Parts: sequence; structure tokens; C-alpha cells
Amino acid sequence: MLRQFSGIMIVGLHFTRVIRPCTSVGSYRCFSETSNRSVKIYTKTGDKGNSSLYTGERRPKNDEIFEALGTTDELSSCLGLAKEYAMKGKHPYVDRLARIQCVLQDIGSLIATPISSARQTHLKRVEFSDSYCAELEDWIDEYTAILPGLINFILPGGGEASATLHVARTVCRRAERRVTPLVLSGEVNEQALIYLNRLSDFLFTVARLAAKLDNREESVYIRPKPI
Repeated sequence: MLRQFSGIMIVGLHFTRVIRPCTSVGSYRCFSETSNRSVKIYTKTGDKGNSSLYTGERRPKNDEIFEALGTTDELSSCLGLAKEYAMKGKHPYVDRLARIQCVLQDIGSLIATPISSARQTHLKRVEFSDSYCAELEDWIDEYTAILPGLINFILPGGGEASATLHVARTVCRRAERRVTPLVLSGEVNEQALIYLNRLSDFLFTVARLAAKLDNREESVYIRPKPI
């Protein structure tokens, strides 16, 4: 379920005051604030298998919109786990993973505002800048410059941090597949799809970086000999 109370966006069981990240890498804030108003976590309004979107429209919980929202939320959870492993190794990209989690909240707001039922005021509040995608591209180029060239297919592995980032990458690809039909049908702004596509490339790159930082060899594909 998605509702809004005084600037607090509630998606499923997670609620946070929506604060858009700044486009500047060096100056952004990503945090939650508790509301002074008491909000019950359970509402019972979804007990019949339907839930509300930001526009007020109610749809079945197996609707494509909720599939995309759920997968995006799953991706953010994977990044949270990857961030914990990165913090253990004192990796330098921890803040960037946190920033991406914040941007994914905005992606969720975008998905939860289908164009077919949205008013202009709804669309204005969930506008998504293409600068976030450009930011990912800058990070990819930065990390690629310090990594060895790709010669073989990379297999998921390379330590806890790297392996977890590879899991996040595959969930990101699934989120992309869930969002694709919504974009093609004109329900969701294409920027959501573009960002997820670029994010999977970033996660592949940062997974390689994590292996390097942990002094672990990357697992590469070697064709098995037939028995």
C-alpha cells in the first residue's frame, strides 16, 4: 500500500519523509524522519488483495505496478546488505550505495504514479532528473579506469561484498524487466527504465571494484571439459 501523510510517503511497511537527493555528489542528504503524527503500520485496507497508488487509484496487488514496486524495494534491500559488507571492508563507495537507495525511493514514487490516473500535480511531485543517470555513468568511468580490462566473462563471487553486489545486479535486471512493460504502455516515465539499466552496469563495475579492494581474484568463466 502507498499513502501520503503530510509529506510522508508510505510504501508497504516502509515510511519515510521524502527528501530528494541533490544532484551534486558532494552535497546530499539521505535520511528518514519520524512524523509527529501517529501512523499505524497496519491499515487492513489491503486485506482483500487490493492496494492504493499515489494517485488514489486502487489496483490488485498482483498488478504490474506492484510487481515493479516490490522488485525495486527488493533491490534497495540488497543494496543495504551490500552496503554493510562494504562498510566492514571500509570500501570508498558506501555513501554512493546509500545515495542510490534514496534515488530508488524516487523511482518507486515514479512507478506508483501511473500516468493514466495521475493529475498534473502528481506528476510534478515525482519528476525525475536525468542527471542521476549521468552521475552513474561518471562513477562507472571512474571505477573502470582503475580496473583491469575485461578478457573473460566474470562469474559472481570475489568475496562477500562483491558477491552481494552481483546479487543486487541481478535483482536490478529483474526490476528493469518489471518496469519495461509499464514504460512501453506509457504508464511510467522512461527515465525510471533508463536509470535501472545504467544502475545494473554500475553494480557490475562496483562488484569488480569490491573484489579488487578485498584482494580477491575475480571468478572467470572457463568452459568445462566434457566428462
